[in-house]
Amino acid sequence: MTRLTLAKMEDLDRVLPLVAAFHEEEGVEQDEATRRAALVPLLEGSPHGCVYLAGPTRAPIGYVIVTFGWSVEFGGLDGFLDEIYIRPGVRGRGIGSEILISLPKTLAAAGMKAIHLEVNKDNAQARSVYEKMHFSPREKYMLMTRKL
Repeated sequence: MTRLTLAKMEDLDRVLPLVAAFHEEEGVEQDEATRRAALVPLLEGSPHGCVYLAGPTRAPIGYVIVTFGWSVEFGGLDGFLDEIYIRPGVRGRGIGSEILISLPKTLAAAGMKAIHLEVNKDNAQARSVYEKMHFSPREKYMLMTRKL
């Protein structure tokens, strides 16, 4: 089973390159200062979310970022699987699936009622993995965003 460790501030230099690699792969345009400013509060223990390192803490093979919210519809604490990334060299070994099995159990045990994620509609492979892990599209709804 892939080990997930709650990342702390001292892990920043291990997390930053992983996030940068994910953003480059996904075409997310973000400068280093903005990326750092978004990660630091989570690593310092913000109540709004957390970062998990996947694999050995000293040489992680990936990461997961979960942010927290509240939903009356879902009956309380909910979350957003904001980012999940596994290094390309170790993909295809079931690591992502292991994480998507164990993490929701941990979050549910902590009182979370629902976890959401966003996936590119054209990424059939990712959608298939998420559906196997019991994530389902909400056909009547779509995510809408307003940058502030």
